[in-house]
Amino acid sequence: MRYVLTVAAVLVVALGVAGIVHGEADDSPGLQLLGVVLVLGAVVFGIRNLRGGS
Repeated sequence: MRYVLTVAAVLVVALGVAGIVHGEADDSPGLQLLGVVLVLGAVVFGIRNLRGGS
């Protein structure tokens, strides 16, 4: 189960990076902010998941 959640976190990071890139191309600061929030949230979730935190 831990592996599935880690893979999901990596996919969310990829989605967030795509949002940042697409938002920059479209000159949309809101989409860039959503991308950054997705990346940061997924990184925090992934680290907590790997360390075994609740």
